[in-house]
Amino acid sequence: MSDIVFRRTDDRVGELAARRLDPEADAETVHAWVTHPKAVFWMMQDAGVADVEKEYREIVEHPHRDAFLGLVNGRPSFLAERYDPAEVELAGLYDAEEGDVGMHFLCAPAVTPVHGFSLAVITTVMELLFADPATRRVVVEPDVRNTAVHALNAAVGFEVVGTIAKPEKDALLSVCTRERFLAATGAAGNAVFGAAGGAAGKGARE
Repeated sequence: MSDIVFRRTDDRVGELAARRLDPEADAETVHAWVTHPKAVFWMMQDAGVADVEKEYREIVEHPHRDAFLGLVNGRPSFLAERYDPAEVELAGLYDAEEGDVGMHFLCAPAVTPVHGFSLAVITTVMELLFADPATRRVVVEPDVRNTAVHALNAAVGFEVVGTIAKPEKDALLSVCTRERFLAATGAAGNAVFGAAGGAAGKGARE
């Protein structure tokens, strides 16, 4: 199994960490998450385990995408995807800038909801991305109907650019600079970061 590439501690949730996703070993876990009714915006409701494994194998082998499995206190609890929006997902749909990194994240369905959990997860994913000094802005394009993730995005510093039409959805294009993220969250920037640098992921499907 891949080593941890990022780790931080949240006062309310505990230790959050991320490792590179293993398409074969993680397929069943991820399948349960992406096919859950609450993951409707992930657009994989009808996928089988083999479909999930194939999808994520293509992602981790793609030159402009990457995927991470997130752990909360050692337990698999969230999924994150990173991509180069100038090359995939948003290529030709927005004014790309040097240092842009695209992001999607998905929290595992909770048996017992934990207050602040989703905010802790998105903060962790953002810190992971900004731990790479080459990252200047994080770009997201969630479905315009996904009001819950819009609120989370705003909480960590995202600014709405506008609505764009993608083949699979109408998306709310939003961007967050490193400065806006730090101002919104007070992130100290002292989390432990390993070898997750570079640009890669899939479409906030948030």
